[in-house]
Order: sequence, then structure tokens, then C-alpha cells
Amino acid sequence: MIRLNVNGKPRDIDVAKDTPLLWTLRDVLNMTGTKFGCGQGLCGACTVQIDGQATRSCITPVSAAVGKKIATIEAIGRTPAGRRIEAAWLALDVPQCGYCQSGQIMSATALLATKPNPSDSDIDDAMAGNICRCGTYPRIRAGIKKAASATTTADVSEPSNRTEA
Repeated sequence: MIRLNVNGKPRDIDVAKDTPLLWTLRDVLNMTGTKFGCGQGLCGACTVQIDGQATRSCITPVSAAVGKKIATIEAIGRTPAGRRIEAAWLALDVPQCGYCQSGQIMSATALLATKPNPSDSDIDDAMAGNICRCGTYPRIRAGIKKAASATTTADVSEPSNRTEA
């Protein structure tokens, strides 16, 4: 039996120590917000946070997360940075198809938690491993900047009138 701390709750699971954290979250804990993309840690769709660091769960064995705090997209909105990112994403209509967005949000939230006012270079570095096949990178950057400049969720939640992709 392995004990994990997922979104602030202890979870006892019966999996092999080398099982990827992604499959433990999705198949054992039924938390399907974290997505499978490439399976090699290259696309970022599977990004979660472990002790506040954006981490690719598809290549992280569950044993590496024991004794650490795992945060998933299901709970990121409970954090101040997560609330601001989610509000900015909605206000700017950041997602197109949305498949990559849980990973994008997890990386963006980890960035804002450590660098509340990131530069363009900071954003580029933090988001470099997250691929968006729809190409919404300008909206992702704008969302991060909007969330960074906000002091509350109310500061970013004005509705958007965007209709183009």
C-alpha cells in the first residue's frame, strides 16, 4: 500500500511503485482532469504540481511522490494563483479545444506562485514544455500576464467578447 497526499487529502493506493503517477491519478483515483498526451514528458498535458513544482506525471513513478504534496487541476482553483489563472483563462477565452489546458494551467499556476510578476522570459521558460496544438500561445501569455497583474479574482473576471480562434 502506498500513501499519497493528493489535493490535501491522504490517499492509500495499491499500485506498483513504478506505476506512473498519471495512471494512478486517472485510473485508480478517477481524477481525469490530468491528461495523457505523449507519454514521454514532452507535451505537458499531464502536468501536476509536486511540492509546488510543475511535474510531468506520465514519467514520474508514484514512488517519487510519496511524502510530497501533489496538486491536480481538480483542486488548483483553491489556491490564490489558481483562482486568478482560472479567472484570466475564462476572461480571455484562452482555450480552443482545451485538451492541453489542465497542464497549461498547472504550469502557469506554479510560475505565479514562485514569481508573482513574471517577465516574458520567465513565462517562456515556465511554459516551454507545454504544447498547444491549437496554437493559443498568445492567449496563454496574455492570461498569465492578466492573472499576474490582478490582486483578486474580481480583477480578472470581466467577460470577453472574443469569437476568433
